[in-house]
Amino acid sequence: MVNASGGTIVAITPELERFSAALKADAAARFPVLSDIDNAFALETNLAIMISGEKRDAMTQAGWDIALFHGNDSWMLPIPATFVVGTDQRVRARFVDPDYRKRMDIDSILSALRQ
Repeated sequence: MVNASGGTIVAITPELERFSAALKADAAARFPVLSDIDNAFALETNLAIMISGEKRDAMTQAGWDIALFHGNDSWMLPIPATFVVGTDQRVRARFVDPDYRKRMDIDSILSALRQ
């Protein structure tokens, strides 16, 4: 999906394709939702963390079985990130924060698109 600002949105998730497709449908997303099998892209960009110890135990006890959704038992999650990449393949702006509740603000994205 290209918008009036000239940008294209692509979401990447470590979930298997069937779950990515369900996410896209549930959100009525008009952009691609890609599956990063085994977190290959996240590992390549150093944006993956291992979940172990107390955190893994807490997630398991809460009923979060990420192995089911990821198709493996690695207990690895990507660090949420937003990248604005120009048509010249250069990163114009980025936002990386392990706190999944924090996201790059729209004004920053639009500003980067105008560069």
